[in-house]
Amino acid sequence: MAHCKQALKRIRQSEKRRIRGKSARNEIKTLEKRIAEAITRKDEAQARSLLLTAHSKIDKARKVHIFHRNAANRQKSRLALLVNRIAAGATA
Repeated sequence: MAHCKQALKRIRQSEKRRIRGKSARNEIKTLEKRIAEAITRKDEAQARSLLLTAHSKIDKARKVHIFHRNAANRQKSRLALLVNRIAAGATA
């Protein structure tokens, strides 16, 4: 266990950040699953609206350093590709 005041404070801060980060990551994972479900149902409108929500949540998580900037961009790109595939399939 830490002995000095500074180390004790850092432990408290890191625990708060860990909980906040875990919550944000779980929320984003849930959105990804809901997007996948909408894609399997071929519900493009719902998938697009969920994609916008997911982009917003990922950007906010990136801003507070829950995700690295490249990881967040990669995640957003992969979700967009999935949603765009359903749109391409509908027009073909």
